[in-house]
Amino acid sequence: MLELILEDPHRVLDETFEHLAQRAGSSVPTVLRTCRDLGYAGLREFKLALAQDLALRDSPLNRRVRITDDARQVIDKISRGAAAVVHGVQAQLSPEAVQAAADALVKAGRVDCYGVGITSNFMAMDLHARLFRLGVVSNTYLDPHVQLISASTTDRRSVVMAITHVGGMPSLLEAVDVARSRGATIIALTQRSSPLARMADILLAIEVAPDPVMPVGPESYLAHLTVIEILTVLIAQRLGDKAAQRLAHIQHMLATRGVDMHPHHTLGTGPSAVARKRRRVARARRNVRRMKNGAG
Repeated sequence: MLELILEDPHRVLDETFEHLAQRAGSSVPTVLRTCRDLGYAGLREFKLALAQDLALRDSPLNRRVRITDDARQVIDKISRGAAAVVHGVQAQLSPEAVQAAADALVKAGRVDCYGVGITSNFMAMDLHARLFRLGVVSNTYLDPHVQLISASTTDRRSVVMAITHVGGMPSLLEAVDVARSRGATIIALTQRSSPLARMADILLAIEVAPDPVMPVGPESYLAHLTVIEILTVLIAQRLGDKAAQRLAHIQHMLATRGVDMHPHHTLGTGPSAVARKRRRVARARRNVRRMKNGAG
């Protein structure tokens, strides 16, 4: 196993216990014992330490890409890395936790989505938009002051969905603490070892290796977005025909009246269906008058 790690450490980061044991001609318990012999609780902890070490001594651009790599190598390495991160969600995400989260979101009288930082803010807005389309009463609050106000107005029927990779921002933890004191259910999408994780009623725990450039890199974004997509599908399943009909109605409205029509007119400048009908009626009337005048 140690020889495989030295030979291609980046590949080891993307592998499961089973894949690594198979390549090493060993077993999963042996891999686990090796990690423990090196001073780590398990493969996940070993991988995080390995990723941190690689981030410090590898390219400052991406933990898989070297400065000398050409375009084909960059495409290959980043694409394989992204696929590995999404696949890693399957290995990490607890089915029981994600089912509990979907149930809580469907039953909630109100869902408030909190984010912190650029990436998590986008995730919170994306989840809010999905819930809104499904018919779940939801809001998204990104400003720490407004998050605190939101938390102070929650109750036992409320759900607070807090999304943050790092999970240690004091302002967010304060808002979550207030919501907990009001009886709201706290769902956290964060790292298992974060302060936010310890405050959650339902924890969606996802670990992503550190990024050498960004405090929260694109791989965290991909992992969290995958979890949100899983949640969305589970919620839609629970809502059933009601959600399906609502989504179909929204899609129809966008296709016939929105700027997403194919083909579509620029908003505010193109002829509406009503205007086109009026022109057709006026043209028909003119033709009728011409026919009458000709007959006369």
